[in-house]
Amino acid sequence: MPIDRRTFLASLAAVAPALSLARPASAQTESVLTFLAQAELLRFGNRIPNQDVVGIANFARPSSEPRLHLIDMRTGAIQNFLVAHGRGSDPEHSGWLQTFSNEFNSECSSRGAFLTGNYYYGHHGHSMRLVGLDPTNSNAEAREIVVHSAPYVCPQILRERGVLGRSEGCFAVDVAVLPTVTERLGPGRLLISTKI
Repeated sequence: MPIDRRTFLASLAAVAPALSLARPASAQTESVLTFLAQAELLRFGNRIPNQDVVGIANFARPSSEPRLHLIDMRTGAIQNFLVAHGRGSDPEHSGWLQTFSNEFNSECSSRGAFLTGNYYYGHHGHSMRLVGLDPTNSNAEAREIVVHSAPYVCPQILRERGVLGRSEGCFAVDVAVLPTVTERLGPGRLLISTKI
């Protein structure tokens, strides 16, 4: 019998304390990410045509850590990448996202679920459009919030400055990993922006 979202989330809440005791921190984090991906796929159902891979940007982590997670929903394997947040979300450039916003000209990252859209070639080269699915990110298309690469997202920047540069709210990744990210997360998939 299929499980509804409320039952699923109640089950997640019930097992979370056990997970924290039974598994090391990395395994606990992977379990929470996978549960979140499953819950959001249930929430949106057929609105997400391709449910094999889900992306989660966990902005509870600093920009110095790989916090964009691509989860293979069939095998449970997770790939982790560096990703920038918006400069309006971190005005002091601390490396930590302080606030989300959906407002125009905020230059903030937005919280919520996104549907990945078509590829295009723009100001930042090869990029991928995003459609906001929640009230907290409904302006994503009009704000031109996309996935793209940027020179300020790379290990060398971390070595030099200790933090990544900041975007204008886009999910900016290292140019070296952009092909992997956009291919695996290609059109019709779910990308989640959150703090967990």
